[in-house]
Amino acid sequence: MPAVTESRYLVTAGWDDVPHLDAKTKKELWDSSPPHEREARARGTPTLGSGRIFPVEEDSIKVTPFAIPAHWPRINGIDFGWDHPTAAVQLAYDREADCIYVVHVHRESLQTPVIHAATVKAWGPWVPTSWPHDGLQHDKGSGEQLAKQYAAAGLLMLKDRATFPDGSNGVEAGLMDMLERMQTGRLKVFSHLSLWFEEFRLYHRKDGKVVKLRDDLMSATRYALMMLRKAKVRPMPQAQSQNNWAPLDREIGY
Repeated sequence: MPAVTESRYLVTAGWDDVPHLDAKTKKELWDSSPPHEREARARGTPTLGSGRIFPVEEDSIKVTPFAIPAHWPRINGIDFGWDHPTAAVQLAYDREADCIYVVHVHRESLQTPVIHAATVKAWGPWVPTSWPHDGLQHDKGSGEQLAKQYAAAGLLMLKDRATFPDGSNGVEAGLMDMLERMQTGRLKVFSHLSLWFEEFRLYHRKDGKVVKLRDDLMSATRYALMMLRKAKVRPMPQAQSQNNWAPLDREIGY
């Protein structure tokens, strides 16, 4: 999609913008459209219907932001980048309902670990951060591993890269986990996180393969979900309640 500039405009139009469609016709069109295409058809929302990885109606996973209960554990996920953005998300986990909420996102290009870490750390310095295998790569300038650079910048990086409990890290398994949670109402996203939904709409396959383009927040979400078992509850001061103290695992951090 061409970039919008001073001389190039993007105009979207939906059913509400055309006076000849009455409420009855709109409902009939809505009901007859595939769920994952309804937003695009009704409101002109950009999307890729063919080969879409998450064929889920957007409104079914959107929730109005709310205060996260103190007893819900949280975990961050990060996807490293430079020219393509570095992206991060934070998940909050309702264990009783087995439901995950995407509550924070960050995406920015051409910035150093110090800048990214400052943003993510502001979500809670006690929250552990899950990261992918390329965090083991060494920076060509400093010679230091990427994950260690983020740890030095103040993020609580997990000791090991993101894997499932059995030690595997397959992309398709992670995507199917996300999709299944969306379809069963166990993955929700705060409605104001427009960057996340932008990627969600355009995340697709071509010739059966995942298109690695503008998928940074999707990847960060997958890494966090893979390591959900390492999510932590906010530590409470011992003076308030010894029973509520939730120390971080010793294996977390460099």
